[in-house]
Amino acid sequence: MMRFLFCAALALAYFGGLTGQKVINGIALTDEGEPFIGLSATLEGTDISTTTDIAGKFALTVPPEYVNGFLSLNTGYTPSRVAISSFLDGRTLTLQWTEAGLVPFYAVDEITVTATRATSLTPVTYTNVTKAEIQKRNLGQDAPYLLKWTPSVVVNSDAGTGVGYTGIWIRGSDPTRTNVTINGIPYNDSESQGVFWVNLPDFSSSADNIQIQRGVGTSTNGAGAFGATIDFKTNQISEAPKLSIDGSVGSFGTRRGSVNYTSGLMDSGLKIDARYSQTHSDGYVDRASADLEGYYAGLTYVGADAGAVWRFNAFGGNEVTYQSWNGVTQGQIDTIGRTYNSVGTEKEGEPYDNEVDNYRQNHYQLHYNNEFGGQWSLGLSGHYTRGLGYFEQYKAGEDLADYGIDAGEVTESDLIRRRWLDNHFYGAVYSLRYRPSANLDITFGGSANEYLGDHYGEVIWARNAGDSEIRDRYYDNDAVKRDFSNYLRSSFDLPLNLRSRPLKAYVDLQVRHVNYEFLGFANDLSRIDETATHTFFNPKAGLLYNFTGGQAYASFGVAQREPNRNDYTENPTATRPRPEQLYNTEIGIRKQRGNFNYGANFYHMAYKDQLVVTGELNDVGELIRANVPESYRLGIELEGGYRASRKFTVGGNLALSRNRVRAYTEFLDSYDENFGWLGQDAVEREDTELAFSPSVVGALDLNYLALTSGRHRLEVGLQTKYVGERYVDNSGTAGAALAAYNYTDFRLSYGLKLRRPVIQLPVTPMNPAGDPARIEKPGPSLRFTLLVRNLTDQLYVSNGWSYRFNFAGAETSTIGLYPQAGRNVLLGLGLDF
Repeated sequence: MMRFLFCAALALAYFGGLTGQKVINGIALTDEGEPFIGLSATLEGTDISTTTDIAGKFALTVPPEYVNGFLSLNTGYTPSRVAISSFLDGRTLTLQWTEAGLVPFYAVDEITVTATRATSLTPVTYTNVTKAEIQKRNLGQDAPYLLKWTPSVVVNSDAGTGVGYTGIWIRGSDPTRTNVTINGIPYNDSESQGVFWVNLPDFSSSADNIQIQRGVGTSTNGAGAFGATIDFKTNQISEAPKLSIDGSVGSFGTRRGSVNYTSGLMDSGLKIDARYSQTHSDGYVDRASADLEGYYAGLTYVGADAGAVWRFNAFGGNEVTYQSWNGVTQGQIDTIGRTYNSVGTEKEGEPYDNEVDNYRQNHYQLHYNNEFGGQWSLGLSGHYTRGLGYFEQYKAGEDLADYGIDAGEVTESDLIRRRWLDNHFYGAVYSLRYRPSANLDITFGGSANEYLGDHYGEVIWARNAGDSEIRDRYYDNDAVKRDFSNYLRSSFDLPLNLRSRPLKAYVDLQVRHVNYEFLGFANDLSRIDETATHTFFNPKAGLLYNFTGGQAYASFGVAQREPNRNDYTENPTATRPRPEQLYNTEIGIRKQRGNFNYGANFYHMAYKDQLVVTGELNDVGELIRANVPESYRLGIELEGGYRASRKFTVGGNLALSRNRVRAYTEFLDSYDENFGWLGQDAVEREDTELAFSPSVVGALDLNYLALTSGRHRLEVGLQTKYVGERYVDNSGTAGAALAAYNYTDFRLSYGLKLRRPVIQLPVTPMNPAGDPARIEKPGPSLRFTLLVRNLTDQLYVSNGWSYRFNFAGAETSTIGLYPQAGRNVLLGLGLDF
């Protein structure tokens, strides 16, 4: 570890900067709240200057003799100045231009920011997606499809449209390995560790910022991050009152309606947020429809001194989605078509019309934040999530004994079953931050959560029902999972200076304890109540060098996590898999220089005992995951942007990686020429591709501001994504690879500000002529968006599965594919008041 830190220090010493005693950070916004790009900021009396980047952000080093001076800002129309003393250490000052002039302020959320989030002073790799960026692209798609342009990201939609069941892979890590939090509260399912975006329809409309940390990142709440962390932040304080009405229609019967309201911070210190949304899509795949209903309500209270902040959030949704989980084989595509859906076809004649997933989930959060003594910050949060729902299936020729049904001599029957999940998740999240100086920052935090899950199944209809009653439960078992974690994190300046600038060190130590009680297999294959307990120590450390306009950083982190529900319940104790471990190294630089910004990041993710599907069967013949001793991801991520002119910007990212399993044993079912099962054959594999991990992922973003004059704004955008070859298993064989693909989206956005009212002031001594005055409150504005997805009509496949076996001595495989929609269109219309 010491050798790593020493080498990292030498690497960072390469990056230079200018001398200075105070680094100021700001973000410039237009009166519409959009980033003010290319704004010149000059330290008065010097030639020290910078410009804002494509996010409106800037940083500047102020020599000690000018810390009492002013920063001059020139928009090209209205020169303004702000005192250097207005910039507080470690915080970002918001500068917003209004018709009344420049308004500097600190958003309350900048003061009470979620403790687990990364900042520019954290030596981890991250990307922030702002509210403005979300709104540009949001026409009702699930969150993964709004994040798909960020580095190393690949997304998939079972229905082929981005609405319904969707998934996101970051650096090749599957969705169960991405930790997701909402205002710091864990969102991943406690048992499966998966993320079901379909349960939060249109939630991105209520997000003020989405942060993606790639790699281990900072200590977070919930399951360990094994590829990335995604955190949603809501309830930004600085907004003015606003009512938005949005509607969109498009291909495949897609339609969405949403009403979003915020009161802004009122004189009473209260702020109210509310949203209600409905989304429907028929899906590109046959019958893959989705009916989604989502809501968000927030109440915020800011104390008189703006130190204490209370927030209550309630949000959730209900989804009814026709299943399209099975995918389609190449043979089915060739004979039936790429939209074929086998779900529901066990019913003779027409497919069963109600083979749906029906689930409701409601979330409640209470947050308290306070700053006191000028050095201390406290954050306390309580949360409760209630989920209830089922998936329904028509099953033909089922063995009635498996359902506890006695029908005499009749042993099989067609039937309809529902498999239910009735769960509760609640707990607390806390953090205490101490900042005695600009050189030292210490945070202690953690969480304590409990999950209660009731799993049961019902037969709601059977052709031969025997002695059963409607809604008899043919299985019923409960699970309890408790998750406790604490971390101590600190950043501090080292006595070693590089070119008269301090080198900042970062240490983050987390202890996490997990206790899981469930129904599983004993060694004699009987079902018994079992318990699994794990305690993990996850240390992280790094170095950061902050120079004018950017940072260079290096970090090393450890993450460990427990197996998921199926790993526990489907294995006897003797063969239960071990926890996974990840050792993550990140070295990178991020820099803004004039109209150009760039970032480069090298990463190495070494896994021990990573869990993968190997084809191995458990004692009752069911497929399980097994530990592979060693696997790794090694790559570099490049990103950058350039503002070529006031109207034209170009940006993009490119990730190049090598992802390998060093060695493992694959088990293949073996069949004779009559498909008689002979057992399993073991095949030794070495240096094979990690599943779902393309070696090349890239994106290009072109934006042209065609018109920005008076009340009109017209913007044209073109975005292209490339995803290299991906393997659907770890065998590395040619037949297991999905072809590389690319697609391009075209976006046309038009905004119109309706005329502002001119009010005639009454005749007064101060206004004897009764001259008209223009009221500063903006009038309504109209937004129109045209989004053409997959402009070039590429027929690509973004996900798949494999079943590998030996048939008559020959290695064979069946590959399942998830085709995505060709060219399709979404039209959106929004009205803001």
